[in-house]
Amino acid sequence: MSSPTERLLALLSLLQARRDWPGAVLAERLAVSDRTVRRDVDRLRELGYRIQAVKGPDGGYRLQAGSELPPLLFDDEQAVALAIALRTATAAGAGIGEDALRALATVRQVLPARLRHRVDALEVEPMPPAAGATQAEPGVLLVLAEAVRARTVLRFEYGEDAPEALRRAEPHHVVAASGRWYLVAWDLDRADWRIFRADRIRPRSHAGARFAPREVPGGDVHGYVSARFRGTGPDTSGAWPCTGSVVLGLPARRVLPFAGDGAVEPLDEQRTRLTAGAWSWGALAAFFGRFEAPMSQVEPVELTAAFAEQAGRFAAAVGSGL
Repeated sequence: MSSPTERLLALLSLLQARRDWPGAVLAERLAVSDRTVRRDVDRLRELGYRIQAVKGPDGGYRLQAGSELPPLLFDDEQAVALAIALRTATAAGAGIGEDALRALATVRQVLPARLRHRVDALEVEPMPPAAGATQAEPGVLLVLAEAVRARTVLRFEYGEDAPEALRRAEPHHVVAASGRWYLVAWDLDRADWRIFRADRIRPRSHAGARFAPREVPGGDVHGYVSARFRGTGPDTSGAWPCTGSVVLGLPARRVLPFAGDGAVEPLDEQRTRLTAGAWSWGALAAFFGRFEAPMSQVEPVELTAAFAEQAGRFAAAVGSGL
C-alpha cells in the first residue's frame, strides 16, 4: 500500500466483503504485519465503524452494522460504481430517479476533491422507460421484497381485477428486466407459477402464513423468466421456440451490431450466416428481413414458409396502394 489512507480503504473494503476475516488473512491480503492490521482496525473504530474481534484459533474481525453513519470512505472504483448506479437509476423503472439524484448529491459532498472530480466527469444519460410504461412504486417493491425474504403468503389486487378479487401467492423472487419490475410467485388459486408486473400489484397484506419455498421450474429464476418472456414453456432452458438461419449478403461487421443474441458466422468478405430465434416463424422472418440484404440458404423449411407468407402480405399491401 502506498499510504495509510489507501490501506484503511482496502481494509474497510475487505471487511465489508464477507462476515468474518482471520487476522492473518487480512495481513496477507494487505501485505502488512498482524500488528499493523490491529492498529488499522483501531483507527477504523475511532472513525465510528463497529468492528468486533472474533475469538478462535486464528482470531479475526467482523464488521457490525452501526446505528450511526460513520464518515464515508470510498476507493476510486467504488466511487465510480456508486455514481453510475445513482445516475442510471431513472432507467430502473422503480420510481426512484429524483431520490437517486439527491442521494448522489449528498454522497458527492463528503467525497474528497479528487474523487468528486471523477464523479462529476462521469456524464451518463440513461434512456427513459418505454413509452406508456408505468414505474413500480418503491413502497410496493419493499413489500414484495420483504415477503420474499420472510417466505410469507402475499395477498394483493392485480391489474384490472375488482377490489374484492384478491390474488394469493407465494412470492419467490423480485426481478428487474428492461425497465420493469416483476414478482415471480406460485399462484395458490391457480396452482401454477406466475410472473406479475410490480406496477400492477396493490398489496393488501404480506403478513400471511409462512410457506416452504418451492423450486422454480428449471431451478434458475433467470432462465425461467427469460423462457417465459420468449414464449417458451416453463420447463425449458430459455431457448427461443423458433430458431433458424439465413446467409445474408452482408459482411459480418455490418451484421454484428444488430444481431441481438443471434450467432454470427462470417463466410467471406461479403456473406455472413446468421442464426437467431424468435417467438414465432413470422417474427423470425421479419427479424431477418430488417437487414434489407439478399438472403439464401434459408433453414428450416418452416422459416422458408414464413418468408413466403410475409411476401404475400407485402405484395397485397403494395397492390392496395396502387
